[in-house]
Amino acid sequence: MSGLAAFMALSQEVLWLHAVVFLRVGPVMSLFPGFGEQSVPIRIKLALALVFTVIVAPAVIPEISHLPTTAAEFSWLAITETVVGLAIGVGLRLFLMALQTAGSMAAQATSLSQILGSAGMEPMPAMGHLLVVGGLALAMLMDFHVHVAAMVIATYGLFPVGALPEAAALSEWGVMQVAGAFALAFSLAAPFVIVSVLYNLTLGIINRAMPQLMVVFVGAPVITAGGLFLLFLLAPTMLSLWMSALEGFIANPFGTR
Repeated sequence: MSGLAAFMALSQEVLWLHAVVFLRVGPVMSLFPGFGEQSVPIRIKLALALVFTVIVAPAVIPEISHLPTTAAEFSWLAITETVVGLAIGVGLRLFLMALQTAGSMAAQATSLSQILGSAGMEPMPAMGHLLVVGGLALAMLMDFHVHVAAMVIATYGLFPVGALPEAAALSEWGVMQVAGAFALAFSLAAPFVIVSVLYNLTLGIINRAMPQLMVVFVGAPVITAGGLFLLFLLAPTMLSLWMSALEGFIANPFGTR
């Protein structure tokens, strides 16, 4: 019976260890670009969260010195670990939103915002949908999920289990991430915006020089074709820049060395 009792005690420790890790991994997987999309069934998301928990748990055993023994301790861990997991997940999700925003800005600037506007689960122009699908495919080809698992493991050294992040520092970090996402989106869409400005200036000059010419009917096909041609030329560069920014975040998510 002593062997059975020791086995039961070990089983409970392993179960509590994975439960604590799941509290941090679960929010990350719910917002994970690609795996956390609305088109992915809930059961698949839960299975992926459990798989990531099994991967992360053995690596963070030295970082978890005390497992919860009471309901109060587990409730406190549920709060702290969920906050950290949500911060990581939101940081990753903002990069996908930056790609969506860049596609929307580029489509709006080149009069392509109404073409196939609901191509995905979330309504967005076809240009944004194309960039998002391409970005997710590129990220998965670059072993994005493996790097995120390593990043989650590294966060246990920065945010110990049971330690709630400082509210002021976390809010400042969140503002910086949102600002960085919008800056990245505008940087990616800048060529389309510049071409749109030049197009409208040229259209205004032609309209002033030749009032009798219906410049709108002449210029609309030009800006549409120009937008598609620019997308063909710049999409690889846009996705490369986006991937570089994402890799930089994964390497140093909270701006510490």
